[in-house]
Amino acid sequence: MSSYLISSARPEGGEPADILVTDGVIASVGAPGTLEAPEGTETVDAAGAVALPGLVDMHTHLREPGHEDAETVETGTRAAAKGGFTAVFAMANSHPVADTAGVVEQVWRLGRDAGWADVHPVGAVTVGLEGTQLSELRAMAESRASVRMFSDDGKCVHDPLLMRRALEYVKSFGGIIAQHAQEPRLTQDAQMNEGTVSADLGLTGWPAVAEEAIIARDVLLTQHVDSRLHVCHVSTAGSVEIVRWAKERGVVVTAEVTPHHLLLTDELVRTFDPVYKVNPPLRTDEDVRALRRAVAEGVIDVVGTDHAPHPAEDKECEWSCAAHGMTGLETALAVVQQTLVDTGLMGWERVAQIMSHRPAEILGLSDQGQKLEPGAPANIVLWNPEGSTTVDPASHVSKGRNSPYRGMNLPGAVRATFYRGHPVVLDGELTTPLAR
Repeated sequence: MSSYLISSARPEGGEPADILVTDGVIASVGAPGTLEAPEGTETVDAAGAVALPGLVDMHTHLREPGHEDAETVETGTRAAAKGGFTAVFAMANSHPVADTAGVVEQVWRLGRDAGWADVHPVGAVTVGLEGTQLSELRAMAESRASVRMFSDDGKCVHDPLLMRRALEYVKSFGGIIAQHAQEPRLTQDAQMNEGTVSADLGLTGWPAVAEEAIIARDVLLTQHVDSRLHVCHVSTAGSVEIVRWAKERGVVVTAEVTPHHLLLTDELVRTFDPVYKVNPPLRTDEDVRALRRAVAEGVIDVVGTDHAPHPAEDKECEWSCAAHGMTGLETALAVVQQTLVDTGLMGWERVAQIMSHRPAEILGLSDQGQKLEPGAPANIVLWNPEGSTTVDPASHVSKGRNSPYRGMNLPGAVRATFYRGHPVVLDGELTTPLAR
């Protein structure tokens, strides 16, 4: 494997430093111009760039197997690399559902063969995502995919007894249940956030309490059985306070927020553009502000993209018929910069925590999310925080064109992504995958 000298980068936003990458690991870090590099080392000019550990996305929809018209493991991981991610967790709502060892091993193997980022399959909690019978949790955990996170994302595990059993079961092998918090009876036929805008538009509302009630219940169940709970895509101010309450009492609960819930509000639904239809729905400006504060304070642990690509026909239709979901892998870091860094709520060291260190820690990854120090795997993203880019979904690597940021100016850009020491992105463009 080649050697690379990343010159004058700012690790996690700190002082400029050179980073020498050799044989897939960080060999040394030092003041600019002080490192001795092996003969033939390629220099990558990173002046002005922030160096972050490769990003880890706990919440990605890669669609394969079964929905390759929307995305594949290959195209999804290419999009991940372009966005600075070196590891993604692929949700289980494929076809067939990832509820057996065979399916999760297939997804894991597709990720290895693609070579753009680590792919960790998420196993379904229940068979077929139907919410009636636990899936093969231990078989998936003991498979080559070594599944540790289980979720019926897209559907809520709404039966409290089944949720309790799942939480108890995964304790035996250090697993975690990731809940899509949505009480189905309270959201039947719901089209958007319940509030002033839904009343104005005459659309059936999706109340905040439908999310908050499930989180409150699951926090108590987690405390009762002494297990681990992860709350997917928190979207309301009330949910933040429930998670805060749980953490103050020592319940082992972690939470994520999506980039779109940090930036966009339900006012956009007035356009009736289905690109803004998402689950959970876009909420109010008050909720957005509460979510931003919660990330800055550490109540919300991570930013997860909930990258959800769809074919054009599923989005370019009337609102009531449109699919839920937005793409996000290629724009996540830009949105985080705009909403959390440029607003003064946090610095780049905290960004590294919420988008790399913490998700890797939650999910037990020893080869991702490490500090940029000698001996660490060389998973590195070089981010140029200056300037801006006008979002054009047609130029995205993902098959999905359903980006809610179309035409928006977002700050920064990925200059390079190193995946296990191999530059899968250089000068902002994809290069070649990592050969195994």
